[in-house]
Amino acid sequence: MDTAVNGTTDPRFAGVRAAFARNFTERGERGAAVVVYRDGHRVVDLHAGTRDVDGGRDGTPWTPGTAQLLRSATKGVAAAVLLLLHQRGTLDLDAPVSAYWPEFKAHGKEDARVRDVLAHRAGVPALDRPLTPAEAADPDLGAAAVAAQAPAWTPGTDHGYHAQTHSWLTGELVRRTTGRSIGGWVADEIAGPLAADLWIGLPDEQAHRAGRVGPVEPPAAPGGLRARPKRAITEAYTDPASLTSRAFGSITPSPDENDPAYRAAELPGSNGIGTADGLARFYASLIGEVDGGTRLFTPETARLARTEASSGPDRVLVVPSRFGLGYMLHGVASPLLGPGSFGHPGRGGALGFADPESGIAFGYVTNGMQKGVTADPRAQALVAAVRSALDEPTSGA
Repeated sequence: MDTAVNGTTDPRFAGVRAAFARNFTERGERGAAVVVYRDGHRVVDLHAGTRDVDGGRDGTPWTPGTAQLLRSATKGVAAAVLLLLHQRGTLDLDAPVSAYWPEFKAHGKEDARVRDVLAHRAGVPALDRPLTPAEAADPDLGAAAVAAQAPAWTPGTDHGYHAQTHSWLTGELVRRTTGRSIGGWVADEIAGPLAADLWIGLPDEQAHRAGRVGPVEPPAAPGGLRARPKRAITEAYTDPASLTSRAFGSITPSPDENDPAYRAAELPGSNGIGTADGLARFYASLIGEVDGGTRLFTPETARLARTEASSGPDRVLVVPSRFGLGYMLHGVASPLLGPGSFGHPGRGGALGFADPESGIAFGYVTNGMQKGVTADPRAQALVAAVRSALDEPTSGA
């Protein structure tokens, strides 16, 4: 697909524009945007393609204000809420979850700590009875299901990606400690002060900005072959009884991600909506001031976010994963810019992260959901281009 790339790029990051264009010609991209900040200032702002994955009736083009479903990239925003509550003295990371949410201690979960929730160590990545999409959207039902769930392992002793249950774990902790929904908290305390287009629970008045998403097949590799996942990974995702399948299937049947009712729900593990600039601007505020103004994390909170809390074979993802407090760290499961990077991908495409050492904050969103959970080839091509730009000496050096 040969598509005109719109937007601006600092000359040093011209390679990002070239990589973005190749995503359309070589990697099956339909509509997407990428934004990069450095030291709190925007250096890349690109978009191309159509707002809707199928082009829509009139082929509405992607614009700078186009927003898209973030899937699990929403988890990075949700984590910031808990860490900011800790930063303000409202939430103790070392306290048991049940100190704020007494019902959660059922079935031997009384020792699960708040930091275990952020590090995917809480032991409840799946539900014995999956919730329907309508039930999942009800915060009371979702929280009650997680509280009543027996753990898959003793909380705090191992880790496994809480793909869907992360929504009710984080959302309920915010409700119990603040009396507010997590979507309302994000709107008032994060998106508002930052002037960032990010929502957990898309307002009706913003719905026209969100494009339709859908599955797209990546083009075949040279020779007509597609990369095949390892047998153990394939079995984990195809066996309905596996912890992997049960974790990702905690909402069953899969919700219609283009349904306005689903997008209006507040599921901080999976259904945030945002622009590439909103995502990048959010991460820029975690490591410094944005445009010389707002900063969300103190240096100490940023350190907590990226200090390794879980590492090794992931009980759900199967491959080794690394987590700080609420954020994936650079590694096999989620390659980022460098060893100090922290952020979160969304299954099938989206990616947001910050890299304090280089001052880089990155946001990529797409309407074409390809197979794969964490290391989308389109996002990785853009990250590699950013890395190359940083590695090149500046003129006159």
